Amino acid sequence: MTTLRTLVALLGFAILAACSTGGGALSPGLAQRMDQPGASLNRAEALAIVNHYRQTVGASGLRADANLDATAQALVQKYASSGTSPRTPDGAVKIAVSAGYPNFAETFSGWRNSPADAAILAERSATRAGVAAVYDANSTYGVYWVLLLDD
Repeated sequence: MTTLRTLVALLGFAILAACSTGGGALSPGLAQRMDQPGASLNRAEALAIVNHYRQTVGASGLRADANLDATAQALVQKYASSGTSPRTPDGAVKIAVSAGYPNFAETFSGWRNSPADAAILAERSATRAGVAAVYDANSTYGVYWVLLLDD
């Protein structure tokens, strides 16, 4: 079982490396720790890794959507302050949430490795996406993430 876990982890790293720039190292936007002062999510790189995954499972790419980004930001801020995971809002078809991962690469890996979240990432009816993260030093998990998909 440990060998299988190691193989899965190595495969995940290889996928992340393939999505990045700089000869195999994670791009700064994917590895940027969100629990640092002044950190900001590189939404374009986050969406690029989601789209790369979608391509591998036969789903079409997602377009960035500023309205979904704004909704995701409001939801993630509420999530961090309340500790309650948000539900899919009106105007979105799917939501993926996470907490505790310091950067998008680890967040994405967690989603990809969860069957329920992987199904959300691969939602075939979705054409647009919004993503957001927030850090709250006084919260349980520190960093919180929301990905919204809509058609």
